[in-house]
Amino acid sequence: MLREAAQEQEESAEAPSGLKSYDLYIAGKDVAGDGWVYTVSGRSLLEDVFTSVSLKRSLEQDPESEAAKHPYVVGRCAIADDSAIDLATQAAAAAAPDWAAVPLERRMQLGTRFREELIKHQDEFLRMLVAESHPVKLARWELSCLLQIYAPGSLRWYLKQMRVEKEYNGRKLILHRQPDGVVAFNPPQNAPLPSAALCVLALMAGNAVVVRAPRSIALSTMWLLRDIVAPLLEELDAPAGVLNAVCSNPKQTMDRWIADPLIDDIFYIGGSQEGLRFEQQCVSHGKKPILELAGNDGIVVWKDADVTWAAEAITEAFYGSGQICMVPNYVLVHPDIAEALIDEVKKQVKGIKPGLPEEEDVLLSPVRRSERFFRLLRQALDNGAELVTGGNRTEVDGTVSETGVFLQPTVVRVDGLDRARTYDVVREETFFPLVPIVVAERDSDDALLESFLQFVNSNDYGLRNSLWSRSDHVIETFVRRTVNGGLLKVNDSHIGFLPYLPSHGGTGRTGGAFGEANYPMLKTSHVQGVSIARDVSPYDAVFGA
Repeated sequence: MLREAAQEQEESAEAPSGLKSYDLYIAGKDVAGDGWVYTVSGRSLLEDVFTSVSLKRSLEQDPESEAAKHPYVVGRCAIADDSAIDLATQAAAAAAPDWAAVPLERRMQLGTRFREELIKHQDEFLRMLVAESHPVKLARWELSCLLQIYAPGSLRWYLKQMRVEKEYNGRKLILHRQPDGVVAFNPPQNAPLPSAALCVLALMAGNAVVVRAPRSIALSTMWLLRDIVAPLLEELDAPAGVLNAVCSNPKQTMDRWIADPLIDDIFYIGGSQEGLRFEQQCVSHGKKPILELAGNDGIVVWKDADVTWAAEAITEAFYGSGQICMVPNYVLVHPDIAEALIDEVKKQVKGIKPGLPEEEDVLLSPVRRSERFFRLLRQALDNGAELVTGGNRTEVDGTVSETGVFLQPTVVRVDGLDRARTYDVVREETFFPLVPIVVAERDSDDALLESFLQFVNSNDYGLRNSLWSRSDHVIETFVRRTVNGGLLKVNDSHIGFLPYLPSHGGTGRTGGAFGEANYPMLKTSHVQGVSIARDVSPYDAVFGA
């Protein structure tokens, strides 16, 4: 029935020549949608904003208009209505049992092949992200994330977590993880492709998946799922319906997923306020919420830190104009090293530049809605903070301008830990290129270490934390006692990815009540214990020694 329904919708309008065009992908079939959404290149928004906006408006009013042939238009994706969303869920539910029955070792091949295909298609991967306004340098970083997640060592580690066998008193004891069933994925607008790529881990766990490509920026997600993942599943003879991809309205889709008994888990990436409400809805409907919400990451710089490298890590806060949840959001610095650190950060900030996304030295992205940036900055300065650098809008060439779509990397100095959280710029995720450096009050080193730990552990959020110190005592104390967050980096890049370690996940307002380091293959499965006995008396098993 599902296959027939998909075939009935299969025919769609022919795309203009050279334009990437993706239908919905349901039950192994390309399925026509209810109209189209178009992607206009990120470069066009900086090069000729009037033409770019005009094209988007024309295509929103008439998706079949001649505007689709303009060179600024790079692709289109079909839009799912209620019936298509439900059809995708039904297809996943129908396919899930057969896919779960496939041996784990065979499903793990998907991760190996996925990594190989990412390397093979890396140029197209980068083009896709650049078209969606990701600076090419950051697009390479996003690719590096996936190459580490699916690295051979990482895959071997996942496999070990999925099944353990022991012999005990005439029994084979098995601890293995079984798939949850149907997992729905909701990637965010700021990083849809790399977030959607996490669904491969859920597939490896034995689940069937439904992925919602964000309606406002769907192209890269549909490219990844339709052109990279779907052929790999066919190669493994996976049942049709194991992977489904729809481009749809977020509220419309979430409402249907919440209400649909066929959905088991929902992987939600978004803001904390909305995400924590969503978590409650999931639990009340008997579904597992897997949350990747906002971060408010901290970097602690001790008095013996390497100032140059610590400053490099701090300037990661400005990559992508701070519109990446895992960049640092605030800095705590020992007073003995504060002046040197602030001077070094101010010097290094000069290398963080705006520009067109395909330019190699560009690390800033446009910021379309900057009113909150200026409110946060004004509140901090009115509250006694000192402006170290930045604070203005700029044009694409870095020229200060009231109408610019970029924001300068901005650093403010806040004196004293005691008052630091009276500043919204310290307490909340800013999602802008705006970083407060909090200089601690002078005190004994033991007291300062306690204060820093208390500050980090009392953060309402909990994604990542970093420490810069040469002291074995300080490092060991932080490793042992930092309970906030899903990841702790010591003397390392804050945002760099490593094999084995989690790329996502956190506590508090970042991960919700069930938050922790997030390995999606483990999060979308559950532990089951098995005992296989040989020549064992049940009576003796209960009452024997």
